[in-house]
Amino acid sequence: MTTIRRFCCEDLLRFAPVNFDHLTETFNMSFYMSYLARWPDYFHVAEAPGNRIMGYIMGKVEGQGESWHGHVTAVTVACEYRRQQLAKKLMHLLEDISDKIDKAYFVDLFVRASNMPAIKMYEKLGYIVYRRVLRYYSGEEDGLDMRKALSRDVEKKSIIPLRRPITPDELEYD
Repeated sequence: MTTIRRFCCEDLLRFAPVNFDHLTETFNMSFYMSYLARWPDYFHVAEAPGNRIMGYIMGKVEGQGESWHGHVTAVTVACEYRRQQLAKKLMHLLEDISDKIDKAYFVDLFVRASNMPAIKMYEKLGYIVYRRVLRYYSGEEDGLDMRKALSRDVEKKSIIPLRRPITPDELEYD
């Protein structure tokens, strides 16, 4: 049976095997700690019996006005636990927190333009490609900014795609 619970400090010492996937961004410890301290509601882990970490989601809430949104910083599932809809459950959890608790207008995420399995999964979850960010990943690979409107965005303004690609320096960060 899978347990989904809030990420805690000791998980930082146990979740490295989940990050072995070459498409998973790995950050330094202080980055994970800052998310854990600032946005604990957005940081969850899926655990298998025997306390094995199956996957996790890490995100935040940011922006102002109609740009107030939930952001998926990372979602990943260990190879041996894929195809069990675990990422879908983790995504729904972050979406629900963004929608019901923080009253966000949308949820967004960035994904490598070459990561077709992830893009297809996000599309099945209702995300659209909002814009392409040129050379987003290490100045080499383009990233796709994908979005899903939440209940507060009644007119779905947040998901009207931009017609032209942008560069990383054009991104708004809060």
